[in-house]
Amino acid sequence: MKTTTTFFIVSLVLFFSLDSNAQLTEEDLAKIAQDPIANIISVPFQNSTAFGIGSFDRTQNITNIQPVIPLAEGKIITRVIFPIINQPNIFSESENFNGIGDINLSVFYTKKGKISWGAGPVFNLPTAGENLGIKEWGVGPSFVAVIKPSNWVIGMLINNVWSLESDQSAFTLQPFINYNLPNGYYLSSSPKVTANWQASSGNKWNVPVGMAFGKLIKPKGFLPFNIQAGAYYNLEKPELSGSDWELRVAVTALIPKAIFKKKTTIN
Repeated sequence: MKTTTTFFIVSLVLFFSLDSNAQLTEEDLAKIAQDPIANIISVPFQNSTAFGIGSFDRTQNITNIQPVIPLAEGKIITRVIFPIINQPNIFSESENFNGIGDINLSVFYTKKGKISWGAGPVFNLPTAGENLGIKEWGVGPSFVAVIKPSNWVIGMLINNVWSLESDQSAFTLQPFINYNLPNGYYLSSSPKVTANWQASSGNKWNVPVGMAFGKLIKPKGFLPFNIQAGAYYNLEKPELSGSDWELRVAVTALIPKAIFKKKTTIN
C-alpha cells in the first residue's frame, strides 16, 4: 500500500539523518518520549489499521504524521496531526476514498511539576478530501495532565472541537498508562475514546480497550527512536461505521534539542 510504504521510507530518512550525542539512558528517553508535553522535538508516525467496518467487513488505514514542537523553552508545546487516509465506502464491497484528512492543531501552555499539565486551544483545519473529514473550521479547548511516579508515565488528554460552520461537535478522551521496563522496553495502553455529539443513538461513541509493547532504541551515532505496536478492541462503536478492532504501529524520531543538554567537556 502506497501510504504504508511512504510511512516507513520517511521514518527511516528521519532516523538516520542526524547524529545524536545524548547522554541520557534508554530508560530516560523512553519516559520523555511517553510525555506529550515534554520539552523535546519529536516526529511520531502512527499507522492504524481498523478491521471489520460495516456490513462488508471493510478495512480502514490511517497514517498520522504528528510533529510535536516545543517553544519558549518548553512552556509552549505545539502538536499537529496530519492524517493520510484510506477510507472504505461502507456501502460498497470494493470502493475506497484516499487522501488527506482534516488537520488538527493543538497549542498548549504548560506547567511542569510533580503533576505536569498543559492547556490551550485545539483547531480543526478543513483540509480533508471527499468523504475523509468534515471539511469545516473548528475550535475548542484542550487539556493534558501527566504524572511520572517511579517507572510509570500516566496521564490523560481531553478536548472538544466545535465546528464554526455547522452544529458538528467532536469529543476526544485519551488516557495513557506506560510502565517502563529495563533497557528501554515498556508496556503501554492508550485507548482513544471519541464521541460525535450530533450522531444518532448507537453511533455516538467509540470506546476501545487494548495494550501495546514498545522499546526506545538508541543506536550509536544516530537519532534515538521509539517503536511501538499494539492492538485495541472496541467495546462500543458506531453501528454504521465503527470497526471491530484496530492494529496500531508507531515509530517516533526524537530530535536533539532540549533533552540533549547533558554534555561532557574534554579539556
